[in-house]
Amino acid sequence: MTPVRRPLPRDHWRRANDALDPETDFVEIYRRVTTHEFPWDMNQALSFALFRTYAVPSIGRLLDGTGQFTTACQKRYDDTALLLEAPLVHGFDSPEGRAGVRRINQMHAMYDISDDDLRYVLSTFVVVPKRWLDDHGWRTLSDVELRASVAYYRALGRRMAITDVPETYEAFADLMDAYEREHFAFDDGARRVADATMHLMTTFYPHAAAPGVRLFSRALMDEPLLRAFGYAEPGPTLRRVSAGALRARARLVRRFPPRRRPQLVLDSPRIRSYPADRGAPDLASMGTFAPGCPVTPT
Repeated sequence: MTPVRRPLPRDHWRRANDALDPETDFVEIYRRVTTHEFPWDMNQALSFALFRTYAVPSIGRLLDGTGQFTTACQKRYDDTALLLEAPLVHGFDSPEGRAGVRRINQMHAMYDISDDDLRYVLSTFVVVPKRWLDDHGWRTLSDVELRASVAYYRALGRRMAITDVPETYEAFADLMDAYEREHFAFDDGARRVADATMHLMTTFYPHAAAPGVRLFSRALMDEPLLRAFGYAEPGPTLRRVSAGALRARARLVRRFPPRRRPQLVLDSPRIRSYPADRGAPDLASMGTFAPGCPVTPT
């Protein structure tokens, strides 16, 4: 007879994470946060984090210049998601983790990308998910989970040879906000990258929903981001409706039992370049090996 498993308490993963040390167990804590506790929210937040970076003209213009967003946007999405997930799932020092970070570094090395821009992009990975969960999640991150996310991206920053990486969440937030105040500006190339990414997002839903997906996405953007891309302000009513829909989802998810099995990027139907039934793709062959797109959303 198969034993009946008792349901886990809803706060199972938070309590399990809080029992660990965020300075040494940060990969395990952040893995649980991303693949067990908030897989959908973290996917949305990290996608939005990278979308924000296009509003910095030096980043958006570079991505537009590669041409990859008009010729292979889906594959750029898939490659980046899987390369970033490799160290998360397997650990930084695993063969998969090293291969994922190495491939990212090789792609970045093909371009003249400033350390300031790389540091800013890294800051969005820390700050945007925390703010997303504060606003839209079924719960917020605990102090241990937040400190683990900082430690995780500091470790990634070291492996990407990024200098002067902030040491605390507050410092990451200050860096991100100051960089955006100074650098957000309209650029034709950045707008093309944003439009291409928005179009890709609409393909994840039924075709008839595309206009609604675009409106919903704009309703989640703050005024400086809208202004930098030249997007129209959606208005207070649409903002309230969109925020209300996410609050309703959070109330529903709060009633769900904790996820026992991790939800990985490779299992997502949004990853179309590498069908999950064909096994793990070769990380070393992902991305671009000639002028192409070094950074795409997750």
